[in-house]
Amino acid sequence: MCPFKVVNTRLSFSTNGEIDFVDISKKIQEAVSAAQVKNGIAHVFAPHATGILILTENDQPLLSDIEAFLEAIAPKSRSYNHPSNAHAHLRSALFQPDRTLPIINGNVEFGTWQSLLFVETDVYPRKRTVIIQVIGETE
Repeated sequence: MCPFKVVNTRLSFSTNGEIDFVDISKKIQEAVSAAQVKNGIAHVFAPHATGILILTENDQPLLSDIEAFLEAIAPKSRSYNHPSNAHAHLRSALFQPDRTLPIINGNVEFGTWQSLLFVETDVYPRKRTVIIQVIGETE
């Protein structure tokens, strides 16, 4: 039986406010490399009510389309019951706060054009944290 381990890491970063995309793909790989897990999973969780994780292509025209989509589905200008940032909460409610990625031979496996992006949906710049839990075999 191969040795098995679980390593928890927190990644902290700042956002620039609504709608900001932060590519954390390389940081996830760094956490996996530091954990020295050969095969397993990297589970990434954003413990925020107004921040989400998406797997998509990190391409500026596409990110502009995602921003337009979020504005269309939960417009900032609409009247809401919750004060100031209800639209940010609604946008976050549409997406998962976590993603699980396979680790194969020590590398996080992304699709050809995939990146893991944190999306700030809140109205102000924020200090954010994601929790990275690396689980798997070390040999």
